[in-house]
Amino acid sequence: MKNITLLWSFFLLLFVQISQAQENLNDYLKIAATNNPELKAMFSDYMVAMQQVPKVGALPDPTFAFGYFIQPVETRLGPQKATFNLAQSFPWFGSLGAKKDVASEMAKAKYEVFENTKSNIFFEIKTAYYNYYFIEKAIDITKKNIEILEVFKRLSLVKIEAGNASIVDELRVELELNDLENQLALFLDSKDVLQVTFNNLLNRNEFDEIVVPELLWQDEIPLNELTMLDSIYASNHHLKSIDHKLTAFLNQETAAKKEGLPKFTVGFNYVIVGENPMSVDPNNGNDAMMFPQIGVSIPLYRKKYKAMIAEAQYMQEAETARKEDQENTLSTIYQNTYKDFSDGNRRIHLNQKQAEIAKKVLDILITSYSTNSTDFEEVLRIERQLLKYELEHQKAIIDKNVAVAFVNYLLGN
Repeated sequence: MKNITLLWSFFLLLFVQISQAQENLNDYLKIAATNNPELKAMFSDYMVAMQQVPKVGALPDPTFAFGYFIQPVETRLGPQKATFNLAQSFPWFGSLGAKKDVASEMAKAKYEVFENTKSNIFFEIKTAYYNYYFIEKAIDITKKNIEILEVFKRLSLVKIEAGNASIVDELRVELELNDLENQLALFLDSKDVLQVTFNNLLNRNEFDEIVVPELLWQDEIPLNELTMLDSIYASNHHLKSIDHKLTAFLNQETAAKKEGLPKFTVGFNYVIVGENPMSVDPNNGNDAMMFPQIGVSIPLYRKKYKAMIAEAQYMQEAETARKEDQENTLSTIYQNTYKDFSDGNRRIHLNQKQAEIAKKVLDILITSYSTNSTDFEEVLRIERQLLKYELEHQKAIIDKNVAVAFVNYLLGN
């Protein structure tokens, strides 16, 4: 009963640590969403596109004209001295709405580009986080193996002094130690690089601490292969951006057709009239009343309008083909990613099993070497294999989680 209680306590503690580590990673993602300069730039691009909507949806500016007669035109009521004209042009019904729809859909396409950039940066952050964890574990595993080799070295010296081993055994340990120390130095340098890379993605101090767990969790792909691919087609930000562009070009075709329809102008004229000293008319000198005018612009030259319509249609064809190509690309990428996920999963179990066997073999060989003249080279060979399996086990966990992170990127998460 006591053992069961201890086991449950261990699993509970492990669950709490993993949950805390996942929360730490989510906090890092939130920091990046706020601070990353590339994201800020992409969001500004989206806001620029949004400002196009009110611009293209607005009526043309009204025109105001003032005319002064150098030689006044004499009329019965008096000489015409000046004239004022105010006019407003109106495009065909629905033209402005179609243009606004074009700008709105293009802005939405920009927003999907922003979201795609955010998803990609999140993927880069997760990858950097997992690799940083791996380097931490690699350093720890390598240090432990150096300690083991130090024990081997002392053991070989004891046997050499007793006349039961050759000086070659010690030299072999020295060779292994030199290799491991060099590998440890490389891991330490790589840790600095990964730390800078990770913190730059968050746009914070390069050497800020990165909190990683003692034991990394294993992410899973929740859906089966076909269902996941359908979800990617529905959620991928790149495909969504193409869909918005396609809708924009459909609206652009509508706008081009309406552009080729008549435009109207509504205006008002006002004429200032001076007094005619020779006139006895009671309205003498009164300004002429304001009178309206209506004009129609007739688009007779059709080539440019036909070209505008054809341009929009070709753009639709291009985006349709681009979407099909992107779906094919995503399908291929997903298949490769799923392969990497499955391979990582297999290697996790394989290397864990191999490491356990290697430990048993190493224990037996060490015992045997302590009591007789077992070949020391075999002891070192198994120790190298154990190191390899322990590192490969951790690397397989990283590869699996990176594959899941990339699937989440494809899903737009």
